Order: sequence, then structure tokens, then C-alpha cells
Amino acid sequence: MASSVRLSANQPIGLFDSGIGGLTVARAIKEKLPKERLVYFGDTAHLPYGDKSPDSIKYYAIRIAQFLLDNHCKMIVIACNTASALAYDTVQDFVGKRAFVVNVIDPVVNKIVTEGKIKKVGVIGTKGTIKSGIHAQKFMEADKTIEVNGLATPLLVPMIEEGFFNNKISHAVIDSYLSRPKLKKIDALILGCTHYPLIKKEIEGIYKGKLPLIDSADEVAAFVYQLLKKNKLLNTSGKKPLHRFYVSDYTEAFEKNTNFFFNEKIKLEEARIWK
Repeated sequence: MASSVRLSANQPIGLFDSGIGGLTVARAIKEKLPKERLVYFGDTAHLPYGDKSPDSIKYYAIRIAQFLLDNHCKMIVIACNTASALAYDTVQDFVGKRAFVVNVIDPVVNKIVTEGKIKKVGVIGTKGTIKSGIHAQKFMEADKTIEVNGLATPLLVPMIEEGFFNNKISHAVIDSYLSRPKLKKIDALILGCTHYPLIKKEIEGIYKGKLPLIDSADEVAAFVYQLLKKNKLLNTSGKKPLHRFYVSDYTEAFEKNTNFFFNEKIKLEEARIWK
């Protein structure tokens, strides 16, 4: 964990994901901490992370972490479940005391364990996240009585990135996944990918609002707030923060989706950190 000695409150918060999914976390942090500046990096050149090898994801994560450090970020939020599962420790070791590092899995696990109401939880995520078994491992360490059933849902991220959600195609794909035996008789469902809040309403519709859905974005935002407050690093400036959004491979469609999702005019900047 980083020390606040070398950090200042006016430094930005950095976030990264393979695509637009991490914007769900960025938006939640923006709403919870409106005075904080954000530096977002979407690694569109390697989208999606879910089918990449652990070594590849660790390599991408370190390179992006260095980019965010070069942009003077006081905190790096790994706004991707796959990267959080496979590269969190690697990034934390690499960053050292130069910035705080936050993943999107621990805040969710902590919430469920603290509330103590859920005993059988389902998790949907990419192949990489589910194969890692990270949620089962975290729950086992925190509360052995909680049963975890994970289901890989690899079609969802590319579907969302291509804009196929809130329509008949997406509904059929989502319904097919949620009907699998692994997700029967669960007390709650963790949306184990930061892309999935974009289809949260569709999932709620399939469950008819009867199953609690746990979205990591709000929990991460609350965790970030508490961590910065504890270390006296909350930005109290009265100036409107100027956010920066970078991608590793620019496409007009990605910029359009980003503007639509973040609900403001955003100019993407291309940062070719791989060359």
C-alpha cells in the first residue's frame, strides 16, 4: 500500500480497462467524488482481456500502470475484473509506494461478507476471471460459509463493445447464460465484469427484479472515497476537474460509445504505448 507522503490531493485518479466497461467505474467515482480529476485508459488494442493469457494481461497492466504514473496519478484503479484477478499483485508490486492501487473485486467481497445476508452467490464474468477462481478464493479467505458459483459468459463483452445491448439479440444471449444450472438457487448475482452494468437492466428484467444484482462500480467508488479520505488525499479544489480519456487504438465507434455512455462530450486521445 502506498504512503501518502509522496502524494498530493490535486493529483488525478487513474483507471484502466480493456475497453468501455471501466467507464462504469469511472462514472461512479465521478459521481461520488466530483472534484477528482480522472485519467482513463482503454486498452482497445488488446480488447477483450477475457481470452488473453495471464502473462499477457500482467504485461499490459504494467505498461498501462507506468503510463498512469507518468500522468502523475495518486491512485490506479484496475477497472477490469480480469486484470484485477490476474494482475493486481503484479501491479501493486510494480507501483510500490508511488501510488495507491485498487482492484474491483475486494470491495464487492467485503460488502457481501460484512452484510452477512448472502450464503450462495453467483458470479458471471470473462473466461479469465472465472478460470482464475478469484471470487471463490476471496470468499474462502473471508467467510468459508459462502458458496460461490462462477459462470464464464464470454460473448457479453464483445457484444457490449459492438453496441448489441437492450435488443432482442442481447436478450437472447443473456437469457441463455442466466438459465444455466450453475446459477440456480443463488441468493445474489455478482456482475463480475465492469462491462456488465451496461446490461444490468436487461438482467434485472430476466430475473424480474427478484434477485439482488451486485455491481462493483458503486462499491469501488465508495472504497476509493474512504481510502483517499483516510489518507487526506481528497481533492478540495473549487475548479472543475478536466478529465482525460486515452485509448491504445482509436476508433470513431469507440469514441461515440464513450460519449453516449459517459453522458458528456469526450475527446479520446490515442496513446500508442506499445510502440
